[in-house]
Amino acid sequence: MDDLPPFTSTPVDAIPPIHQRVVAKFHAHETRTFAYRLKQLRQLYWGLKDEEPALLEAAKLDLGKSAYETYLTELGWELNDILFMCKNLERFMKDEKAEDTSLMNLAMGPRIRKDPLGAVLIIGAYNFPFMLSLGPLVGAIAAGCTAVLKPSEHAPNAARIMQHIITQSLDPEAYQVVQGGVPETTALLDCKWDKIFYTGGVGVGTIIAKKAAETLTPVALELGGRNPAIVTKSADPRLAARRLLWAKLVNAGQVCVSQNYILVDRAILPAFLQELETALRDFQPKGARQSEDYGKIVNERQWQRLKDMLDSTHGKILFGGSTDKDSLFFEPTVVQVDSADDPLLKDESFGPLIPILPVADLDEAIRTANAVHATPLALYPFGSKADTAKILAQTRSGGASINDAFFHASIPTLAFGGVGDSGSGAYRGRASFECFTHRRSVTTTPRWVEGLLDVRYPPYTAAKLKKVKGMMDTKPDFDRQGRSTGGLVWWFIGLGGKGKTGAGARWVVVVALVAVVARFWRGRDVL
Repeated sequence: MDDLPPFTSTPVDAIPPIHQRVVAKFHAHETRTFAYRLKQLRQLYWGLKDEEPALLEAAKLDLGKSAYETYLTELGWELNDILFMCKNLERFMKDEKAEDTSLMNLAMGPRIRKDPLGAVLIIGAYNFPFMLSLGPLVGAIAAGCTAVLKPSEHAPNAARIMQHIITQSLDPEAYQVVQGGVPETTALLDCKWDKIFYTGGVGVGTIIAKKAAETLTPVALELGGRNPAIVTKSADPRLAARRLLWAKLVNAGQVCVSQNYILVDRAILPAFLQELETALRDFQPKGARQSEDYGKIVNERQWQRLKDMLDSTHGKILFGGSTDKDSLFFEPTVVQVDSADDPLLKDESFGPLIPILPVADLDEAIRTANAVHATPLALYPFGSKADTAKILAQTRSGGASINDAFFHASIPTLAFGGVGDSGSGAYRGRASFECFTHRRSVTTTPRWVEGLLDVRYPPYTAAKLKKVKGMMDTKPDFDRQGRSTGGLVWWFIGLGGKGKTGAGARWVVVVALVAVVARFWRGRDVL
């Protein structure tokens, strides 16, 4: 890291030319080819692989992350993501046959062509600076787009090394990095993009969505949410405690998909709290401050925000609570609250705060979760199949992990995204390719069908209308009261009879006829 230039914001007046550069490259059509995309992905892979020590060091400097955690949650993930895309890219790029095409339209060969959207802007986040910046970039490259990446300025060392890798590994005409904060981001948003991909908070996400709407630019917003965990009385308290605690130790709780609060059935609360205390000792036997696996809060502003939240709670601190502003240390802190209106539930903590709200039963837990945030990014139900199924049926969320903490978000090929105000759009695996791809519907009309198409040309006549109805009209499989009539299959089964009585009568006749014929042939055999 020492041999890299210091973090320096890109001059604002240099941003429009950078935008024009990647737009011009896209319109040169070179990025559309399979060979070009594959080469860029392979070069990015080796660029990351060769700079692995610097990447691990950057995460340690910015977030206090251990090398183990950075490799597990970021670097190893991203390397595998690139390899997955390289392996499957040609398959993803192929045209698809259009589904549900009627017989009369098959001659036109309807298909879906995969076209790149164009020049895109990717705005990354600080908490997982490599995965949340390079993950979308891999999707953009695979889709054949050009891109400008704006890493988070709050993880400056990660931003520096990413700029170095992209500059050394990728086509500079197609892929650029812009560094900076609000002024530089504003200048980027003043440019016309073919898509904007943003990961971060709801406030900035709203600003980006409004700015994009001015030019009808599509956006993918990966935001956060007040994600609930629900521990029912049928849950295993030990597993629930260990798995939910782990979710708040990763990256010192600075994880958009970790639970924001835990709703616990009163019947299981004592056992759950005891297992939580045990898990804390198991995971951090020397305490959080002495743990080499535990990170720090990213900066003083975020540390102070968390401290203010903790100071404002009306709940009781059960475990933890130790903090240190100078080192940005914030101990995992379990707080039992008595109301859904407590400040720890009203806002997203994005840190190692673990508020617990006891509830009387599962129905109260579901009502509370829906009232706190109806469309969170994630949901974590713990309990029996019946209990977790009820929770899923009566809630909404971007994703869910049953009896675990954000496992769904750790599968690199599973589409990930929010719903409602926790985000729009999805990526990861094939979804990353689709995120930056336009599914272009294409047909080819052959010369020989012209005779069939004469019905569309004027003058329009009654004879043509009759022909059109014969070609287009289908019959409903329901009556005027909305009751199913079974359609063509049931017409055959009912032998064309109207209703059950008519069908039954016809089957009686058929059975009688079969019996008569059978007796006739048996009589012939006797003779």
